[in-house]
Amino acid sequence: MASAVAAQSEQTPAPVRRAPKSRTALMFIGLLVLAGLAALLSLFSLRFGSLPVTTREAWDAVFRYNVDSYEQTIVREMRVPRTIIAFFIGGGLAVAGTVMQGVTRNPLGDPSILGVSAGASFGVTTAIFLFGISTPAQFVWFAFPGAAVASVVVYSIASVGRGGPTPVRLALAGVVMSSLLGAWTSALLLMSEQTLDLVRFWSVGSVAGRNLSVLWTMMPFILPATLACLLMGHQLNVLSMGEESARALGMNTQRVRMISSGLVVILTGASVAVAGPIGFVGLATPHIVRSIVGADYRWILPYSFFTGAALLTTADTVGRVIARPSEIQVGVVMAFVGAPFLIALARRRTVAS
Repeated sequence: MASAVAAQSEQTPAPVRRAPKSRTALMFIGLLVLAGLAALLSLFSLRFGSLPVTTREAWDAVFRYNVDSYEQTIVREMRVPRTIIAFFIGGGLAVAGTVMQGVTRNPLGDPSILGVSAGASFGVTTAIFLFGISTPAQFVWFAFPGAAVASVVVYSIASVGRGGPTPVRLALAGVVMSSLLGAWTSALLLMSEQTLDLVRFWSVGSVAGRNLSVLWTMMPFILPATLACLLMGHQLNVLSMGEESARALGMNTQRVRMISSGLVVILTGASVAVAGPIGFVGLATPHIVRSIVGADYRWILPYSFFTGAALLTTADTVGRVIARPSEIQVGVVMAFVGAPFLIALARRRTVAS
């Protein structure tokens, strides 16, 4: 009898130890599959567009480039840059949105909640109005400071009074700042027709007409900020338990929130500078990922990166296909996709409560 009990006690813990390992392996395999799917969609982005290109020609344009082939030249010079830009911008915005929702504990949270997109847009519009800049390579140096200053102002406003920068105060301050900067941006556009002509194409959000030099200029900001966000899964898990619980566990919630906000500023500001203000990627992606992987931010963050990359790459491809021989900008496509998603999300009882 004793030996039977001992044998049973030795066997019982085994499934408990294996379960986390099996789940971790399953989640890792799923992440690899998702990364492969994002890569496959990137290949489709090289193949489909206003000019029909075969899979072989798209493959050769990347790995066996023939300068005498018109189709390969189109793929190499136009589609490869916009595909790479869409991949990294989509992934960066998705990660930024995930961090923002985790920090504010707001299911409707988005990088624009800090006024980042509005600040970047205002910075670029002001620079065009005052200095006449006209290329994305010049935009980056004005969009990033505009986004940073707007975020600092929002955080400062939310910090006034007792309780510090609570999620509700951050959200309200961000809405106010976005509205104010949006009004100022519109005023500048009304004062200068030349500024309106230059900003009109950029402001809808697009990865067309960009070369890789623009992305490489912002990579020192985008890549480190993305990696830092991917390492914040544990902190976001603790924050999701609530402010008091996080503090009881020894977390400096204010410092974590400041660091997270800074990373969101860097990612969103750099992305807006390269591709313009593209909405709904940071809002929709975290909810899509949570429905698949659960509530653990250690997995939500990497899954969000590849999901956002696949989402924006697909949106750019769809915009090129449905309006041949012209195209619809990726920001417009994302608006058509994201607006119904936002309405459905807002109508959910859990969000309303």
